[in-house]
Amino acid sequence: MANDDIRPARAADVPAVKAVTDLAYHPYVARIGVVPQPMEADHVADVAAGRVFVVGEPVIGLVVIDAHEDHLFLDSIAVHPDAHGTGVGRRLLEFVDAHARALGLPEVRPCTNAMMWENQEIYPKYGYEVVERRLDGPYDRIHYRKRLE
Repeated sequence: MANDDIRPARAADVPAVKAVTDLAYHPYVARIGVVPQPMEADHVADVAAGRVFVVGEPVIGLVVIDAHEDHLFLDSIAVHPDAHGTGVGRRLLEFVDAHARALGLPEVRPCTNAMMWENQEIYPKYGYEVVERRLDGPYDRIHYRKRLE
C-alpha cells in the first residue's frame, strides 16, 4: 500500500468507499437474505459529515463512525478482500479506539448481523463484549461494546 495513514475521507473518495464497502459486504447478501445496511448507506452524506475514515491510496479499508455523548458508534468497517489478512482491519479498529479516546468517550459500540459469524469471532479478540441481540427491521443484530481505559 502506497500510503498507510488513516485519514478522513474526502468527496473524491466516495466511489472507492462505496466500492470497498460493496466488495466487503457482498458475500453476506446470500447468507443473511437481505442487503447489508452498509451497502445501502448514503456514502456522500457520511463522507460530508466527517464520519468516514479511510486507509490506502487507493482506498483498501475504511470505518464509518458516529460520536454520541457517551460512546463512539462503529457503524461499519470494511476491508477490500485483496487486503484481508494484512492487518488493515486491526489498524482500523485501533484507530477507532484512539479516536474515541481523543474525543473523551469511554467506549466503542459496534454491532453485527447474527449471520456474520466471522465478526462474532473477531470482536471478542479485540476486547469487545456482547451487550445484546435484537431484531432491527429485517436485521438480526448482535450489539457489542468495548470499554476504554
